Parts: sequence; structure tokens; C-alpha cells
Amino acid sequence: MATIMDSVMSSAKDDAMGASEAPEGCIMALDAGTTSVRAILFDEFGHKAAVAQRPLTMRYPHPGWVEQDPVEILSAQVACMIEVQFKSGIHSDRIHAIGITNQRETVVVWDRQTGQPIYDAVVWQCRRTADAIARIVEEGHADLIRERTGLVPDAYFSATKIAWILDNVEGAREMAEDGELMCGTIDTWLIYNLTRGKFHATDYTNASRTMLFDIHRLDWDDELCELFRVPRSMLPEARPSSGSYGEVSADIMRNHPCIAGVAGDQQASLFGHCCFDAGSVKNTYGTGCFMLMNTGAEPVASTNGLVTTIGIAEGGRVDYALEGSVFQAGSVIQWLRDGLRLIDDAAETAALASSVPDAGGCYVVPAFTGLGAPWWRPDARGVVAGITRGTDRARLVRAACESMAYQTYDVLKAMEADSHRALCALNVDGGGANNPFIMQFQADLLGIDVVRAATSETTALGAAFLAGLSCGFWADRDELVSLTGGERRYEPHMPAGRAAELLEGWHEAVRRTLA
Repeated sequence: MATIMDSVMSSAKDDAMGASEAPEGCIMALDAGTTSVRAILFDEFGHKAAVAQRPLTMRYPHPGWVEQDPVEILSAQVACMIEVQFKSGIHSDRIHAIGITNQRETVVVWDRQTGQPIYDAVVWQCRRTADAIARIVEEGHADLIRERTGLVPDAYFSATKIAWILDNVEGAREMAEDGELMCGTIDTWLIYNLTRGKFHATDYTNASRTMLFDIHRLDWDDELCELFRVPRSMLPEARPSSGSYGEVSADIMRNHPCIAGVAGDQQASLFGHCCFDAGSVKNTYGTGCFMLMNTGAEPVASTNGLVTTIGIAEGGRVDYALEGSVFQAGSVIQWLRDGLRLIDDAAETAALASSVPDAGGCYVVPAFTGLGAPWWRPDARGVVAGITRGTDRARLVRAACESMAYQTYDVLKAMEADSHRALCALNVDGGGANNPFIMQFQADLLGIDVVRAATSETTALGAAFLAGLSCGFWADRDELVSLTGGERRYEPHMPAGRAAELLEGWHEAVRRTLA
């Protein structure tokens, strides 16, 4: 571990930038996403004071496999932590605490003695363990998994990823059984290294995404660990999202601020939107789409293809959530750009989609790695349906943009059915929320207002809020609510009959995908 961190520190300091005027005190949020990592400083008003960002390399060694280098993730994150201080002039003596939010389900396994990863991080999108999940379901374990974890058995979650590493790295299974290996999601990997190995911990929200955590008892489940063949000794301590996770080592940040808030990215977004009341909902349009509804102190079991998870664990209470995960959203725009070369930049899509009155009956169902909620069909593959001679570049781009709104519609309707609540507005964030065409089309399909957050950094802000409450930087949730609000509201304009017609065509295209 020391070798990793020494190398990381040397590289990060070489890249640091110059200082500028800045506010007196801040919270630092580390946003360890799928395609990039960032360090963001927030002032007392919840305003972004400075940001540093580094891209991450994605690896696709086989069809359906997705990996990343854990050391690159760590190195990039530390570089951002150092760079943002020098860019802003806000150094560690004025940083009250650090919050971490991260891509969920992605796992790292490392040697307890050396701190070295034994394999690349297996990313949440990876489908290599789909066959293992199918066997577990065939053996009749689906009900046990859902009862304890609230999750649908799927390769998306972490448990089978950990088992795969143990079974496919020479000697790893024996090392794990002998207590020589540790594992964790990306938050755990960062915490362990930033504290120089003093803390091997995760928070309840990340733990609830592993298929190994009992969301009712708030503890790892021995029966599930045995089922997935993951030794419990590998697993981190699970804690509430707001509280102490140790101090950052002084050689990384001289005044070693405390890591005081941790949450998976979607739960951090829920907190950043101040969705504190049961029934409040947010949707994030990122690489995938992720919709969460706060259901309060009691978990709500889904009968409509959603999962039950831990939503907020702060202030001595736990609020549960219903979640629907769409695997392919922003990645569809990446496909248009990098795969089909139809666009040079994602920003082009709004104007292109708006340049035609409709998609001409064309539908894109982006099941590149299967379909998530509410279908949960890992075997599904993408379909472009309804192509005619009139299907041109603009209409295909429009159909791809519309696919995000259609998938979100299906998840929201499943959520309404499970919760027995009719939503009157949808809070949104993420890169796709900055596309006015997609947001207006979303409001038209749903027939309700779509409210875009005032800040584009809702996920990072949620992590900052969790850390800030823990250290007293902000007094309480009421103060957080006063700092947030919607920036833009999209109201539905499409006639209900036209929306129903479009949805009928979409669902026909989905049926073809499933077939």
C-alpha cells in the first residue's frame, strides 16, 4: 500500500496548479464516478467553489466485460484532491471535512499485507457473472436474496463479482479463506488508502448494493456470504452514511481532515435533492438512469421489477428507498458519438433531435448489456425498430434521446404501482438533465412537471451535506433545504393521446428486444 500511495503522491503533486481567492471554509466532496473522478469544494451556501477532474480508462477485455485499474482510480482521485486546493487557494486548514460518493457495485479485491489489488476493479456494468446468477436462481435462492437484501439477483450487484475474482485469480480463493485478502466497493478502496490502511469501512448504502447485506438487521449476512462463497473476513465494517471514517493521512492533506460522509452516488443524489420525506423522488440521467423514491422508515417490497434498498442513513435513522436502474442512458449518446459517428459532441443532440417533428416511428431500445428495471433481462440485446427510408441522422439521434425518457417512464410507473403514490413532479439531475429536448419529452410522456436541480453537482453536494452535518458545518436538514431548489421546471405540453400512442410503439419495440 505504501508503494501505491507514494507513487500516487509524487504524480499528484507534480500536477498541482496555482492558487486564487477563495471563501474561508469549505467541505470537500470526492465524486468517484464511472468515467471520471472529481474533487469539489462547496462553501457554506452549498455553492461550488472549485472543482478538479480526471478521466478514467474503461477496459472491455471480452464482450460484456467491463474493468478499471484501481490504482488509476486512486491516483486520479488524490491528484484531484491536491489540484483543487491549489486552484482555489483553499487548503486543508480550511477544509472542515470530506464526503465521498462513488460508483456503486464496482468491486476491488486487494492483499491485506501489501495493499496491492490482485485484479482490476470489476465494474457495475460488467455481465461476466450472468451465468452464475442464473444458476443461483435455478437453485431456488432468489426469494432469500430478495427477502434479506431487497435486491433482484443480478450480475449488476457485487457478490458474484467478488466470487469471480476469487475463483479466477490463481491462489486467491486460498488467500481469502486464510484471511489474507480484503475487498470493498470504490468508497472502501479510497477510504482504506486515504487513511493509510487504518479504516476498512463502507456505509450502509453501498453495503446494500452487494447482495451480501441484510438491510433489515444492517449487517452482513452469513448465509448469503456462504451462498456466494465470499468469506466474511474480507468485508469492510458497515456504518451510517454520516459519521467518522477516519482522518486523511497528513502526507496527502497536511491538516488531515476527517472523512465524515459516505454514500453511493444515487443515494448521495437523493440526499443532495433533499428528498427527506417519504414519497419524494429523484432521477439521475448519467451513464445509466437511476430513480429513487424515499419510502420512509419501512422498506417497501416491490412486485413490479424494482429493488428495495437503503436510501438515507443519517442522524440516527435509516430511510429506505425503491430504486429502478436503467443500465444504458448517457451511454446511448456515447454510442452515437463513438460507435456510429453520428455526432461529434453530446451537446449536438438537443438541436438535432428538435430539428425534426418526431422520430418517424423509429425506436432505439439500448439493451447493450441486457435490460434493467423493470424487466431484468440480462439476455436482451439492443434493437432499432421502425426504420424506414425516411429514417435519417436526425431521427435516429432523436430516437436515441427519447429512449432515456421511455425507460424512465417505465420505471416511474412501476414505482407508483409499488408505493401506491401518484407523483406530481420528478426531480432530475445528471448530464442528461442538461438536454432540454430530453427533459421536455420526459415531462410530455409522464404528464407531470420535471424539475431540474439548481446545481449540476447534486450527487457531490449530497456527499458534502452528509459530511457537513456530521462535523457541524451545517446545523440540520432544514438548513440544507434552504440551500437547494429547482433551477428549471419543464411542464407537459403533449396531448395525452399522442403520448399513449408513442408509448405503445415503445413497448412493442421492447417486446421485440425481449424476444
